[in-house]
Amino acid sequence: MPRLTRWPIWKRLRRRTRRQWLIGRALNRARALRPVQNRTDAIRPGDILVFVTLRNELIRLPWFFDHYRKLGVQHFLVVDNASADGSAEWLAGQPDVSLWRTEASYKESRFGMDWLNALLRRYGSGHWCLTVDPDEFLIYPHHDTRPLQALTDWLDAGEIRSFSAMLLDMYPKGSLVSQPYRAGQDPFEIARWFDPANYTIRKNWEYGNLWIQGGPRGRAFFADDPGNGPALNKIPLVRWERSYAYVSSTHMLLPRSLNIVYDEHGGEKASGCLLHAKFLSTFVEKSAEELTRRQHYADSQEYMAYHSGLQDDPDFWCEQSCELQDWRQLEDLGLISKGHWA
Repeated sequence: MPRLTRWPIWKRLRRRTRRQWLIGRALNRARALRPVQNRTDAIRPGDILVFVTLRNELIRLPWFFDHYRKLGVQHFLVVDNASADGSAEWLAGQPDVSLWRTEASYKESRFGMDWLNALLRRYGSGHWCLTVDPDEFLIYPHHDTRPLQALTDWLDAGEIRSFSAMLLDMYPKGSLVSQPYRAGQDPFEIARWFDPANYTIRKNWEYGNLWIQGGPRGRAFFADDPGNGPALNKIPLVRWERSYAYVSSTHMLLPRSLNIVYDEHGGEKASGCLLHAKFLSTFVEKSAEELTRRQHYADSQEYMAYHSGLQDDPDFWCEQSCELQDWRQLEDLGLISKGHWA
């Protein structure tokens, strides 16, 4: 592990206090969770777990589960936030899913992270845990030939506790609404393109994580205000312990050392990508719904930008866009890294 800067004791105590506050808050907010199907007794030592909060994502669920089951995930722990489209019923019928339901405020639960921090604490300790949204699909070097267990075994051997994955926005060529997405379909049959560059990166000195912005959302929705564009840095895969907590989505955690997922001395650490399938035909209706609900960060300012920008049915494709081939292409572009994982 890299040698961390020795911070003044008052800063370390402040972060420790914040971590304890986050855990306490999560346990309090978890009282709003009602178990629908609790199959956590089936979890075995060494199982890789997925944690997710969702609402009205029935159309996405078949491919989401197919993707992560193929990678070797053994159990899914899901919070359904008052879905009305049949998501809860579909999830309850899956033998590898434990499901909780709540009608509580997504915003007041820190956008679902309080609920997930509580479940991670109770069920994730000692496991490699992958915390993702239903439109995020993890890929990593050799994911096409090696299961996720091979990656986590390698991380364990190197005493590495967390693994980063840049959020890579994928999009179609042409209008979103002209290419309807159907349930069970591979979203990347439609959203096959991405920005190979157009990213900024800086370091958050307080927490140690990198902050990445840009991509198609940066140029399409936040060109005049790039500093308020969405963050693309994620640390979704963590060997969890009861004393850990996510601070802001999966962008950063406490303890601070979990955020040092890069080499501070000029080398490379292994990293992946979360292929982000937000920009499908379903996004137009979804953005309108979320704008009305105002349950997202900063009073849903991001969704205001989306809703405004979608009025002209934009085409995110440009001459610099790249069509996704495989993880080696992403490695060549510097968006993914094998590090020392041969």
